[in-house]
Amino acid sequence: MGATRDPRDGVTVPTDAPAGERPRDGHRPPTARLRVQRVRPAYRQVADELRAQIMRGALPAGTRLPAESELTGMFGVSRSTVREALRVLASQHLIDTRRGVQGGSFVAAPDPARLVEDVGGALGVLVATPQLGMADLLEARLLLEPAAARLAAQRAAPETIEALRAAAAAPRDPRDPSGFVEHMDFHTTVLMATGNLMITMMGQPVGDVLRTRLNRHVVAAEHWAEVDACHTTITEHIARGEAAQAEEAMRSHLLDLRDIYGRPGAWKSD
Repeated sequence: MGATRDPRDGVTVPTDAPAGERPRDGHRPPTARLRVQRVRPAYRQVADELRAQIMRGALPAGTRLPAESELTGMFGVSRSTVREALRVLASQHLIDTRRGVQGGSFVAAPDPARLVEDVGGALGVLVATPQLGMADLLEARLLLEPAAARLAAQRAAPETIEALRAAAAAPRDPRDPSGFVEHMDFHTTVLMATGNLMITMMGQPVGDVLRTRLNRHVVAAEHWAEVDACHTTITEHIARGEAAQAEEAMRSHLLDLRDIYGRPGAWKSD
């Protein structure tokens, strides 16, 4: 099947598409007709094809997708299949649906905060199943955060150092004597100090699970004081640009935390 580039919007379209399926003004249809394979649900295949278009920029943010009737012709599927595919994309925050004369399905601009929240929620559900345990999360954290501390030290800037020192010295909320939220905020700040959005997004959901699943009252107050001291040490290594020391200090800190988190009763069962 051949394809040509539509001179009106630069989108590649199938050359064998019937006239009624060619792009109309303001529309950017998929670049190729989907050949549905019955080994997977048809709506998943339609959603995957549209998602690929969005991810590679063929359908940029703000683009209005073709009407359902047009999509059914392009993909050779029923309207109910198209609607289910659009629901999948909407649940992944890839498109927004608007009502009214000027309504329709539009490609959404990515929202990192919303995506992180979704991943954190999914991890929280998985942790309650045999497929994913707290040990898995803590192991992943042990691989990610020491490397993040190293990178933060290599890229340390005055505003970064100021933010880290403020996070390390944050006063405790009287409603939570453990200061656990402030402790987790420090770790999030280290991730953000890398300047790498992907690293931040990878680490934050793990922190979200820890916030909701840890029984903080089982940890003695003196251990939280030790945590504060470790945060200060890590911060000063980063401030001085001591990458190797920052990495090792973070690794040692997380190993200590893993021992604390491994105590009986440390995790909520539901």
